[in-house]
Formats: sequence, structure tokens, C-alpha cells
Amino acid sequence: MNETLFRRIKDLPSTHLLGTGVPTCAGCGGLQALHQIYDVLGEKTVFVNAAGCMTLLSVYPFTPFRGSWLYTAMAAAPAGAQGIRDALDIQLKKGQITTDDDLQAIVLTGDGAAYGMGMSATSSAIERGLDFVYICYDNEGYGNTGQQYSEATPHAARTSTSKGPQGYPGYKKDLFSIWAAHKPSYVATVIGAEPLDLARKIEKAKEKQGPRLILALSPCPTGWDYDPKESADVGHLAVRTGIWPLKEYEDGKVVHTKVPRKRLPVEEYLKRQGRFSHLFEPMRNEEILTGIQERVDAYWAEIEG
Repeated sequence: MNETLFRRIKDLPSTHLLGTGVPTCAGCGGLQALHQIYDVLGEKTVFVNAAGCMTLLSVYPFTPFRGSWLYTAMAAAPAGAQGIRDALDIQLKKGQITTDDDLQAIVLTGDGAAYGMGMSATSSAIERGLDFVYICYDNEGYGNTGQQYSEATPHAARTSTSKGPQGYPGYKKDLFSIWAAHKPSYVATVIGAEPLDLARKIEKAKEKQGPRLILALSPCPTGWDYDPKESADVGHLAVRTGIWPLKEYEDGKVVHTKVPRKRLPVEEYLKRQGRFSHLFEPMRNEEILTGIQERVDAYWAEIEG
């Protein structure tokens, strides 16, 4: 890296996440959320980054994180966080570092790792009570390798590996409930398009100890097939249609932090994305559209009832 660029990076504010020149897609909803998350968590962190879109932020030997950063295989990030947390605890016990020098262990993964390949290691880390924050940028597919379907892909979405006339036949896994079933210290859903809700939840997670999940829906122009300038609008629609509930689990209770009292029809969200275009053209697939709407309505009827 040339000297001029090195000085520019070195002189950035301590908690700033480098936002220029990084090889992420324009309009990336995951990066939008990560910017905001990092502004709150700051540099006293070790990011354990599982293979995925966000590992492309690092250009050896530099990363955009002003704290520490470690790359791991896709399924191994929680194990990496365990090793880091254990090493820090040993140093604290021996007096080699003070509490002022301590760092938070942060796992950063995509949905491929969080919902699927890394689930076993994650479950074990939660069971052990590992003191870490787990951040998942959920773009609902394996975005770094061509948007193959993942266990977070929504019903009927077309991906590079679900190209049939009805799209992906499966249903998105409920990662929030899986984490909550482990009884961790905190679980929350967020989205970059709702920054106040996001910041409040990150502040809360930062002050807690034990296993904590921040699950960020991450609109993906490349994989979802829409204009990058529409990422914020797509994010707002995910919340306003009720497709993406903003909620948190704490002390054994689930609380919804933003309830869309007058929900928009789900098709207002779906029709903005090319991955669902087959539901509208050349003919409307009323059966699938009605089914998606009914599942969303049933979720909120139970919450509001």
C-alpha cells in the first residue's frame, strides 16, 4: 500500500470504519449496518470475521477496523472468539493487562455461516456462556459466491441455485428463536435503514455480558436484483410490511421495538426486487403471494393478539 494511502488510513478517527475503496457492492445493506454498529462498539474490539462478503473489506496487511481483526473459516468464527476471550481472560488474571486494556470479542458472519455452516459451533459457544457479540449480516443467500440459496433464503425467492418458476421452495429459518431457545443474555434484530433502533440495541448489547446476537437484515442489490440507490427504501419496506420484525429478547422475554400498526401489503416489498419478479410477470402467482401475506399476517396476529 502506498505511503499516501497509509497516512490517510492512519489519520482516520479512531472509531471510523473505512468506507472508501473497500470492495463491497454499491448499496450494500450489510455495510450500512456495520458502519453504524462499529460506531457504537468502537476500537476496543477484536472482530473475528468468518469467510464471507465482509472478509473482502480486508486488504492484507490492512483492515478497515481500527481495533483488531481475525479471519476464520466460515464455520469456525465462534471457536476463534472462544480462543481470543480465553486468552484475554488469562492475561487479565495474570495481571498482564488491565480491565482498561480488555477487548470485546465480536463475531462477524453472513447468513450462510450463522444459519447453517456455523450453527454447531455457535450453539456450543452459547451453551458455554461465551462472552461475545455475534453479528450476522443477513443478505438471505451466499452473496460472496453468487447468491446461492442459504437457510435464510425466503420462500419463493429466485437465487442462482433456485431458478425454477416458483423460486426457492423452502422457508427462511428463524434464527432469532433458535438463539432465544438457548437463553443467552441478549438477541436483537436490526436493519441499517432504522438507525435509531439499531443504535439503541447495540448500546444495550455492548453493556451486557455473555452470548449476544445482533441479526441485521442486509438488503443486497446484487443478489436481490434492484438498483443500489434503493437500499434504504427496500429496508424501510421490509419493516413497514412486517416481513422483518424489529424485536429483542432479554431476560426471557421478547419485545417488539417497532410495531407497524398499518402494515403495507407484502407485495410492496417483493415487487421492488428482481428475485421475486416471477411472482408478478408474465402472470401474477396469486397462490404464492397470498401464502406469503398470510404467513406475515399470522405472525402479527399472534403478536398483537
